[in-house]
Amino acid sequence: MLELVGIGKTYRSGILEVEALRGVDLRVDEGEFVSTMGPSGSGKSTLMHIIGCLDIPTVGQYLLAGEDVSAMTEAQLADVRNRRIGFVFQQFNLLPALSAWRNVELPLVYAGVPRAERRRRAVSALERVGLAERVDHRPSELSGGQQQRVSVARALVTDPQLILADEPTGNLDSVATADVLALFDDLHDQGRTIVLITHEHDVAERAGRTVHMHDGRLLDAAPMGAR
Repeated sequence: MLELVGIGKTYRSGILEVEALRGVDLRVDEGEFVSTMGPSGSGKSTLMHIIGCLDIPTVGQYLLAGEDVSAMTEAQLADVRNRRIGFVFQQFNLLPALSAWRNVELPLVYAGVPRAERRRRAVSALERVGLAERVDHRPSELSGGQQQRVSVARALVTDPQLILADEPTGNLDSVATADVLALFDDLHDQGRTIVLITHEHDVAERAGRTVHMHDGRLLDAAPMGAR
C-alpha cells in the first residue's frame, strides 16, 4: 500500500534547522493495521503528515500504491488527500454548525459529487459506524465517542485506500475508547489499511504491528507479539 524510502524532513527557521525525520524506511502492505508510538518530538506526527500528503519530505521517496507521491504537484497531492486517504483526528475537527451527515459529506463536496449522492453516501457511512439515528444531530448534541464516529464516517465516505488516525482516542473516556477501537477492528477485518498514531500501549496493541519512533528515526517494525 505504501513505502517510504530514506525519508528525511528538515524544518528551517532562519539559521535554525530541525531534523524531524532521519532516513526513515517503512513499508505497509495492503490490509495491514499498523500503530506508531514514540515520545513527544520523536517525529511520529511528521511521519503521519508525510504519509497523509499534508507535508512533503526534504529527501527520500514516498510510494503510495506504487505511485511516486513525492514527485506530485500540490494539486495532485490535494486530490490524493481527498480521494485516497481518510483522516481521523484527536480533536474530531467537526464543524459545529453542521449536522452529522453534512460534516461527513464534506470530502464529497470538494470532489464535486452531486448533492443527492452526497447525502446518500454520508448517511450510509454514518449507518456503518452505528449512527443511523444521529444523522441530523449537530456535534454539540453528540457524545465524544459519537463525534469520533462521525469523524470515522467522514474518513470512510470517499472509500479511501488508506485510513490515517492521529491519537483517535486521546480525548475519549474508557467506554468511548473501547467503542472506537472496536470500530477500527471492524474496518481492519473488512480489509482496510490503517496507520494509527498513539501514545497508549493498550491502543497500539490492537494493531497487527507497531513501529517505534525516537529522535526522527524508526527503531523497529516488529509485530507486537514478538516483543
